[in-house]
Amino acid sequence: MTKIFETPQQFADEYLRVLTAEVGKDLAGCTNTERYQALAKLIAQKANQQFAQSDSENAKSDKKKVYYFSLEFLLGPLLDNYLLNYGIRDVVTEGLDSMGIKLDDVLAEEGDPGLGNGGLGRLAACFLDSMAAEGILGFGNGMRYRYGLFRQKIEGGRQVEVTDNWLDKGYPWETRHDESSVIVRFGGEVVRHEDESGKFWFSQEGGEMVKAVPYDVPIIGMDGKTVNRLRLWSAEPAQEDFDLDAFNRGDYAAAAKFRTDAEAISEILYPNDAGEHGRILRLKQEYLFVAAGLASIIRNFKFDHPDADWKRFPELVAIHTNDTHPAMCGAELMRLLVDEEGLDWDTAWGIVTKSISYTNHTVLPEALEKWPIDTFQRLLPRVYMYIDEINRHYMESFPREGEGWQDRLRNTAILWDGQVRMANLSVICSHSVNGVAQIHTDILKRETLHDFYAMTPEKFNNKTNGISPRRFLANANPSLARLITEKIGDGWLRDAEELKRLEAFANDDAFLDALAASKRENKERLARYIAAQTGVELDVNSIFDVQVKRFHAYKRQLLNIFKVMDIYNRMLADPSYKPHKTSFIFAGKAASAYTFAKETIRLINSVADVVNNDERVNDYIKVAFVPNFAVSNAQLIYPATEISEQISTAGKEASGTSNMKLMMNGALTLGTLDGANIEIAELAGMQNEKIFGMKVDEVEALRRSDYFAWDVVNNDREHIGRCVEQLVDGTFGALSGNFESIHAELMNNNDYDFVIADFASYTQAWRELTDSYDDAREWQRKALANIANSGHFSSDRTIREYARDIWHV
Repeated sequence: MTKIFETPQQFADEYLRVLTAEVGKDLAGCTNTERYQALAKLIAQKANQQFAQSDSENAKSDKKKVYYFSLEFLLGPLLDNYLLNYGIRDVVTEGLDSMGIKLDDVLAEEGDPGLGNGGLGRLAACFLDSMAAEGILGFGNGMRYRYGLFRQKIEGGRQVEVTDNWLDKGYPWETRHDESSVIVRFGGEVVRHEDESGKFWFSQEGGEMVKAVPYDVPIIGMDGKTVNRLRLWSAEPAQEDFDLDAFNRGDYAAAAKFRTDAEAISEILYPNDAGEHGRILRLKQEYLFVAAGLASIIRNFKFDHPDADWKRFPELVAIHTNDTHPAMCGAELMRLLVDEEGLDWDTAWGIVTKSISYTNHTVLPEALEKWPIDTFQRLLPRVYMYIDEINRHYMESFPREGEGWQDRLRNTAILWDGQVRMANLSVICSHSVNGVAQIHTDILKRETLHDFYAMTPEKFNNKTNGISPRRFLANANPSLARLITEKIGDGWLRDAEELKRLEAFANDDAFLDALAASKRENKERLARYIAAQTGVELDVNSIFDVQVKRFHAYKRQLLNIFKVMDIYNRMLADPSYKPHKTSFIFAGKAASAYTFAKETIRLINSVADVVNNDERVNDYIKVAFVPNFAVSNAQLIYPATEISEQISTAGKEASGTSNMKLMMNGALTLGTLDGANIEIAELAGMQNEKIFGMKVDEVEALRRSDYFAWDVVNNDREHIGRCVEQLVDGTFGALSGNFESIHAELMNNNDYDFVIADFASYTQAWRELTDSYDDAREWQRKALANIANSGHFSSDRTIREYARDIWHV
């Protein structure tokens, strides 16, 4: 283990030095925020020194480098994680204590960087952690957003989006590198050149020039042996073009327009792309981080291997594209290799297809990006020429044997029907295509990318997602982590499969009691947080039933709140009906333009307003919506959860990672056979989860049938029928009105996500699961079975599979 401080006194001396230099105050005059910034800066300095040394050592070696391109990196707070990875948490705690400072007070000052939104970004962050833990030279490549997606507030039950100004106090982990900036060009025209021998080439001239400036964040691996980096690109003007005349006449906005236009590219995560301006801005984001990242890779490759044959590039570099946002990597790498480096087409194409790999994260057609050709061509004329040429080569070489080849060509072409299809571009430019859970990969092969799979089955493989046990168990749940380490040692931090050894304690009453005590401690901690944030007081003796994730129709938060409405209705109709005491906890954001998801949030808060204020029921059920779901409060929620709601429509959730985080913290899954739920149930044992609802084949069969949601509603007026009626009858409308739009979407669209179809199975499963809670010892054994079998879902395992099967590290 690499320990950067050997003693508390050594740490204290260095910390005071940095505190004085960075803040310019003595210790007593510093705020906790300043103390945090100084501590983070000190750890970052140590990590950067270590990175510089190892980078110099690796520069001339043949050790392969992996570059992970993702539009999101949901890092969360880093300080506690890095203290753990360096093995210095105790040293720092003692050193701060000697100065009258509590480490927990300092840690509380760190916010969530606005660099991601959901599972895609959190997965990318876990993968960076695991690459460093595994000693892989793995580097993230993304965007440095000035503002995050948004901070979520709840007002009148509604989601209100507030600017997420996460950089308002600076970000002590980052280091700006102006010397590594890259000029990126948008628009302009492509000019053909030809010399006297007939050789011709193209250049892109004119247009808008933007400077991509990199900010590097250190990624510290377990035991501190490897430090990698995440490179985040910020957009700035390529040159100062301040309009002094406009300024002098008082038109200050026009004077600085050159800067505003450039900086808008990296201003906000996921700009609304419903209109033309938003689409162009989103496309600029995607090209900027691809173009700058690839230019940086080539620059480093040429520096590290000045005499290397370009054909060795795939031996030394792996470029991984996380979803379709970096799909332009193939075309842009071709442009760089041919236009800038002078390679011929075939040589460059061989390099591209051996270097690039692609992870697909969705089977939803709307998430497989497509861009209008005219918009794309106007903004990126030279890149479009390469895409057009890649598409032409593909179509000319397409096998025309067999019936239906025209349909296969139409389905797999990059350019079709006036659109650039980014998923098809990603597949064609990659040597490997993977899904993120076995069921998801099977659907890709069978449906979403079937024609590609039929032609190139060797490209396709599964890599079930994973999470970092250091972040989501050791950092998030210190009481459970201590308990585990006392029993089996700390080897599980490096190899999470070691958690399997906990099965030996399934009949150890003292251990199970300690497990229950840890859960209660975490429930009390979360209850305090929810009371402070929302005013809702939760009974820690109740079951904590949790659904926390991005809001989307297929994730079926609507099904969950219908269950709560049904319980409420039953209690009012039959005062003798007493469900098990339960606290229903929700959290998650809805995209700002996603009306249905936002209305579902409003419904949850409206139901909470009624239930929590009805003395007839609120001794038994409470509802809490935790605003602004982020990594920091997720680390409070996961350890306190007892029922993990994973209730997506079967076949829609690619994998999920909250299911893994909750499993690792001892929650029992109440879920459909979808995504990684299947593998969770297989590993922990079906008897230790509660599975309900239709399977994928049953969902597909029901879609083909004459299913009519109104029939189900009319045949069950007491339960699901009553819930549907209450959307519009005022029962839950006092807070902010009825829910006609949800009613219309649900009934006029014939229950597309089968909320109504799965309702009876779901509520029956919930009752059976909660009825078993009173057998505390058996519940603890089931919780232990989940913890003990969660090691498979470590992102370390996932990364080892990527390294072995895809990157060939």
